[in-house]
Amino acid sequence: MKIPKYQQIKNDLLNKIKSGEFEHGDRFYSENELVRLYNASSITVIRAIQELAAEGYLVRYQGKGTYVSRSRKRKLVEFTDIEIFAGKTETVEVIHVSEEADPRILDELNLSSKQTYRKIIRIRKVDDIAYILHFTYVPIQFIKNDQQELSYYDSIYERFKTEHGIHMYDEYATETNEILFPTPTDIADLLAISENEPVVFQRKKTTLQDGTVAEYAESFKKWNYYKIEFSTFHQ
Repeated sequence: MKIPKYQQIKNDLLNKIKSGEFEHGDRFYSENELVRLYNASSITVIRAIQELAAEGYLVRYQGKGTYVSRSRKRKLVEFTDIEIFAGKTETVEVIHVSEEADPRILDELNLSSKQTYRKIIRIRKVDDIAYILHFTYVPIQFIKNDQQELSYYDSIYERFKTEHGIHMYDEYATETNEILFPTPTDIADLLAISENEPVVFQRKKTTLQDGTVAEYAESFKKWNYYKIEFSTFHQ
């Protein structure tokens, strides 16, 4: 699959940042400089810059320009999602699977308007109590078209490993977490909570080495099941 021009530019700029070509807090390329450097349109370079800014690599100041982020995200960080229910029984319930082509999700998956993906909705439970709701979107080429049993989708990463030899936990992934309040009615109903309770909204995208987006997921986790730990290291 051909990698979009904006993604190529984004990847190259990210390599420049990670390699130390730009120090934390340095002024970054202007949009005009990027247009000339990559022989690309303004729309293309702006998208690359916007995505790097959204992921925390760059900070944009109106009237001043774009700068490399000073945040600790530029350090080597170990992230641990601590399961506070260790030792208890965890189950997965697949409640919906469909083939769709929503433009918003196609964009996240870098797919064209003529392509489709599989939408998979799952609820994870601990001792039969729902604690997280997953909306997972996978390009159709990674899913067997003749599969009818919902249990097939219990472990999507297992499907990637056994059917495609792809170990998703080892692939490049980005994840953002934010508090969502109030909780949307349909989400609250599925998690059996009140709309007046907050949830942690998690978005994760996993990209293979050739630039193919293998999975985009949006999850809603109960606030009282959320605990994380960060450790930073010198590179």
